[in-house]
Amino acid sequence: MQIDETIVAVVTGGASGLGKATAAALVEKGAKVALFDVNAEAGEAAAVEIGALFCQVDILSDEGVDAAFAKARAAHGQENVLINCAGIGKSFKTASRDKATGEIRRFPMEMFIRILSVNGIGTFRCISASAAGMLTLSPGEDGERGVIVNTGSVAAQDGQVGQAAYSASKGAIVAMTLPIARDFMNDGIRVNTILPGIFDTPLMMGAPQHVKDALAASVPFPKRFGMPAEYASLALEMIRNRYLNGEIVRLDGAIRMAPR
Repeated sequence: MQIDETIVAVVTGGASGLGKATAAALVEKGAKVALFDVNAEAGEAAAVEIGALFCQVDILSDEGVDAAFAKARAAHGQENVLINCAGIGKSFKTASRDKATGEIRRFPMEMFIRILSVNGIGTFRCISASAAGMLTLSPGEDGERGVIVNTGSVAAQDGQVGQAAYSASKGAIVAMTLPIARDFMNDGIRVNTILPGIFDTPLMMGAPQHVKDALAASVPFPKRFGMPAEYASLALEMIRNRYLNGEIVRLDGAIRMAPR
């Protein structure tokens, strides 16, 4: 799919980080882009900065997601590209003993459920809503109607201590990629997933400098964090290359995460 003014895209988690970088890259190519994000202040600012439409949405809500897609489509028309970058993370051991008090603690189930709900179910909710709209489009070259790019994590394959919920949620995205691609194999909608490694995002930038230095040094090559623009570059290639479908692609500088 050529990336130009014919692209109508929705980017979830588009207010910052990987989503914002990808949205900006699409706008630069002439695409019409809607940013979906729960953070209204950051979303409005990002939309003004890059020249996109902002739609505030909580991807945990069917009604909210449907309303956001309706707003985006009213402004730009039916999207033919969906980039899923919305997600959350929290680290907590499955069960552990507090070193100071000796108290045994268990992973809070409400936290586990929320992480899986946002990352796994929320991603699927957006895929389903967007694909339903893409099915109404006339097929283009090779019968293509649309492209969906999801964001997993290397934690789906080598999660660290405390990442059971996060790894499970990102693993769900990995596991659903091929079945969804097969669901649409006769409808011209491609589905791929990127697994980012350690990236220079607002969440990571909040870590202490010594932690960031150690993480950067652990990347085989190049020994630094990934840049959001590098994620955006791969996402755009997944849109362009029509033979790329049902794939899981690590973008990580060859890192394999240690237990901690």
